[in-house]
Amino acid sequence: MNRIADRLLAVLLLAIGMLCFTRVYFALGGEGAGEGFASVRLAFFGAAGVVSALAALLFWAGLLPGRSTHDPKTPLFGRGAETQPGGRPRLRRLFAVVPFLAVLALVADQLGPWSRQPQDAGRSLIAEQTVPSAPEGQDVTSAPAPEPEAIQPPTPASPSEVALAPPVSPPEPAPAAPPQTVAPLPQAPPPQPTQPDGHREPVVWLAVAPDGHSIMSASTDRTIKLWDIDGKRLIRTLGVHKDMARTALFLPDGARALTAGDDGEIVLRQLADGAVLHVFSSGQNGGVNKLAISPDGKRAVSGHDTGRVIVWDIEKGSVLHVMPGHDWSISGVAVSPDGTRAISGSIEGTLKLWDIATGKQLRSWHGHERGPYGIVFMADGHHLITGSGDYTIKLWDLDTGREVRRLDGHSGTVYALALSTDNKRLLSGSLDGTARLWDMETGSETALFDSRSGPVYAVAFAADGTVLTGGYDRTIRDWPAGGGDAVVLFPGAPE
Repeated sequence: MNRIADRLLAVLLLAIGMLCFTRVYFALGGEGAGEGFASVRLAFFGAAGVVSALAALLFWAGLLPGRSTHDPKTPLFGRGAETQPGGRPRLRRLFAVVPFLAVLALVADQLGPWSRQPQDAGRSLIAEQTVPSAPEGQDVTSAPAPEPEAIQPPTPASPSEVALAPPVSPPEPAPAAPPQTVAPLPQAPPPQPTQPDGHREPVVWLAVAPDGHSIMSASTDRTIKLWDIDGKRLIRTLGVHKDMARTALFLPDGARALTAGDDGEIVLRQLADGAVLHVFSSGQNGGVNKLAISPDGKRAVSGHDTGRVIVWDIEKGSVLHVMPGHDWSISGVAVSPDGTRAISGSIEGTLKLWDIATGKQLRSWHGHERGPYGIVFMADGHHLITGSGDYTIKLWDLDTGREVRRLDGHSGTVYALALSTDNKRLLSGSLDGTARLWDMETGSETALFDSRSGPVYAVAFAADGTVLTGGYDRTIRDWPAGGGDAVVLFPGAPE
């Protein structure tokens, strides 16, 4: 118990020492009644702080024991007895009393009349600046205010008193200001049209139906919407994912669709009424970043944020393969025209070619400095096009893994690609806010579509050959294939 009491006393003494050192800090600033008084305070509180800190150390270490005590677990007599120290009571009292005297001095220093002197001095300084000084011997408080002097007409001076003033030269005219041309403020862009049933957040995917009369869109607002192109109306909100919707694909039969999102679910839906026919859950394999289906509609390939690629049997509702070949999140997937192979790309730029039937990896190479987000196969099945976060579009020979052509022009991530049915035109959408049309035979850019409203996340070819885009501004636009201004096909919802 004595040991615990000494340690509690040590903590208290340390706190007193800290208070003393605080007052030393203020004494160094000259606070109080004069420099001499500040020096005395500095010496006193400095010494008291040192003594308190030293006493705290000694009491904590047990170097100032009190009266001799005996451990009941040791014998009082004989060889087993322990010799106990006699104690240092006087030294204990000295080191305990001095700090408590310092406490009394702290209280007196805080409540003394000199503690208010700095504020009085500040008020007197203000008074000196605002009240004019009186002549010597005159009482300022009793002196009457001076009467205003009456305005007297000037007395004419005698001729002898007139002095000729030096001639005053007229002031030089100020230089004329140079002419100015003030540029007007740029006109604010016209407000975008809205519709209540439009997307409330960015459109990240577009797909055109096999018959060309409708399109599906996926949005970060978690919804999948089905639109009538001919009637320019919303047919229905096809479904809602639990998290961001990423992909929406028509099946070849034109009656069903597959949608996927960050909730890790791939949902088979009926287009006629949006009814859910089946749910493919990725479980612990993570959210579905991208989804592709085989041309016959029997297989689906999904890429996940865990780096895994999964092959699904749509007809049987089962999993065929889970391929854990990537170390990073998947950014894009595609299925070859014959449905036998799949390509996947991850965010660090690696591309992998897979055999769908066996799940085996056929080829792997580092194709980009950053992730390939847009991936499409050419019709021959031997060439692949990728668009990436390094702003480039590349054409690959899959038989050799060699880069055949590079398309440069975008100044932001190439986020989406679409290939025309004749394989002669490539459409790209980018985070630089533009979509571009490319001639695949020459590699030249043939048209530029500038949204002027933020990143373009989704692109597609309409049945009539025009260009469809969706992006950050929540709208779906239709552009002339040769370039020019877009028509807002389906506006976003009001903000």
